[in-house]
Amino acid sequence: MVEVTVTPQSSLADRPVQVKVRGLSPSQLVTLRASLTDELGHRFQSRTFFRADGAGEVDPGHHAALGGSYTGVWPMGPFWFLQPDTLFQRLIKRDVAGSPFLVRLEVFDGLSLATSPQDQPLASCEAERWYVGPGVQRVPIREGKVRGALFLPPGPGPFPGVIDLFGGAGGLIEFRAGLLASRGFAVLALAFFAYDDLPRNMLELNLEYFEEAANLLLRHPKVRGTGLGVIGVSKGAEVALAMATFLPQVVATVWINGTAYIHGTPLIYKDLHIPPIPYYGERLLFMEMGAMDNSAVFGDPRDPAYSASAIPVEKVRGKVLFIVGEADRSYNSKLFAELAMARMPAGSCRLLSYRGAGHLIEPPCSPLCSISRIRASPWLVLWGGEAQPHAKAQEHSWQEIIQFLKLHLGSVATTKL
Repeated sequence: MVEVTVTPQSSLADRPVQVKVRGLSPSQLVTLRASLTDELGHRFQSRTFFRADGAGEVDPGHHAALGGSYTGVWPMGPFWFLQPDTLFQRLIKRDVAGSPFLVRLEVFDGLSLATSPQDQPLASCEAERWYVGPGVQRVPIREGKVRGALFLPPGPGPFPGVIDLFGGAGGLIEFRAGLLASRGFAVLALAFFAYDDLPRNMLELNLEYFEEAANLLLRHPKVRGTGLGVIGVSKGAEVALAMATFLPQVVATVWINGTAYIHGTPLIYKDLHIPPIPYYGERLLFMEMGAMDNSAVFGDPRDPAYSASAIPVEKVRGKVLFIVGEADRSYNSKLFAELAMARMPAGSCRLLSYRGAGHLIEPPCSPLCSISRIRASPWLVLWGGEAQPHAKAQEHSWQEIIQFLKLHLGSVATTKL
């Protein structure tokens, strides 16, 4: 009797599981399909071909995939190489605290690029992939001007605090905050436009809003009040670097594929005003499938005319971890990271640069999204990246992020799942 299992059957989405197929004939060719449906009804799936070993077993952690969604030995390949049935969809967990993603694994006889509803699998099972661990609490935040969601690990604390920021699409994205809280951090997923009663569009970057959020987090009775961390990607990385520069509350910053200059909208903080480098929309490039390549819209930051727009990172007092995807097609992220590091105090920063990785470097539960739609753009956006090196970058960088935050914010207690 053929059997497919996932161990553990229920797990956090950033943690590895073991997939095994047993009961096949020796050397039998099979297709292993993984699929899930997100909250909007979009289906994502991977479909990979294997040859059973002499014992009639398939283990993606030891047996090389022959083709399909990927090739080679990838223990988490069926999960990491999920792709949408409908083009240009990004896999994002929206209902973070309420339910897991349910990933269905099915084994079919032979090599199949497509199956019909009439095709019966030899075996199937379902895996739960959670974005919060047991006991993690989600608290909506609507205090003063601050809007977001606070994720608290179980127990009395105090826990090290982290502010989590995303980019130019706006809104509130919570999946990374939930996973970080499951690792023992108190995490404020912070919206800064296009959410609740915040401005629909970002007209200025007022650092006093982020200072208010930092103080709110540090005042919480379950948050260790000795300084906090910030993690941001894209426009959120630009904000995070500004916070690290001007706010003494910030002692550890993770910057993922962003800039080191103020772009598009001015930065305002008390009496300070940093003018932006304008976006040059006429330089937009339209690439495969009509997707927009943003990288050319940024003026060359090395132009002396833009020197007033530089974030004065030489004032950074904490530590900064720069994470770069060298195949980023949205920003020239490596250039921005290198320019920032050249002006920073010795020993204050570190660079992780990944060949083949694109713009959206996320926890390892997230398959590569190289092209998608975002709220702020009428066109498809080209993020870049190649599936296999991007997956490796996400796996490695996530562990580095966790260790960096632990090192500079203090020890944490993790949940078991």
